[in-house]
Amino acid sequence: MGIKERREREKQATRQRILDAARELYGQEGYEAMTMRRVAERIEYSPTAIYVHFKDKAALVRELCTHDFLRFAEVLNKVARVKDPLERLRKMGRAYIEFAREHPTTYRLLFMDRLPAEVGSKSEESLEQDNPEQDAYAFLRKTVQEAKDAGCFKPEHQDVELVSQVVWGGMHGLVALHLVKTQEDPWVDLRPLPRAAELMVELLLEGLTKPSSPAGLKRAR
Repeated sequence: MGIKERREREKQATRQRILDAARELYGQEGYEAMTMRRVAERIEYSPTAIYVHFKDKAALVRELCTHDFLRFAEVLNKVARVKDPLERLRKMGRAYIEFAREHPTTYRLLFMDRLPAEVGSKSEESLEQDNPEQDAYAFLRKTVQEAKDAGCFKPEHQDVELVSQVVWGGMHGLVALHLVKTQEDPWVDLRPLPRAAELMVELLLEGLTKPSSPAGLKRAR
């Protein structure tokens, strides 16, 4: 490996450490408390030198969002080879829940917290909208479209955007409930998220699809 390649690898490794530290600090104390100085301190890096990699906090969080959106899309795309669109929807639901359970801070950043406009709008410009490999919603919508084209849905459920958003909303609601209720609540005895998610997926598909759908409806195992 030449000097140039080694330096580039070291640069990328440093950027990744900065992103990881920013994500951790964000999860612990929120966007306002996540300053460039504190991120630098977290990785024992010079407060001024960190600006070599990111010009300001907005640029840092923007890349963090882009990085994590791509990681999320990559997780969902692992089920892309499943031919049956209904079975793919089931597996997407499971993958969605697992991602949220394993990366709760990332999930909050991407789907639950409102970030300043200069972060959100420009981070989206770095992604290819409507590209299922980068845009998780596009992947969901594509799968729903394939299920519709296969004649799986009831006549009254032919709006692909609406069906996609209902499926997403159902899963997100469960995740948000469990992430917010992180402490034991004497008023609510929450059932395990994976169990609730399996039931949600089956209820959504049962309500949307024809009884004679080619794929049939498999009960959650």
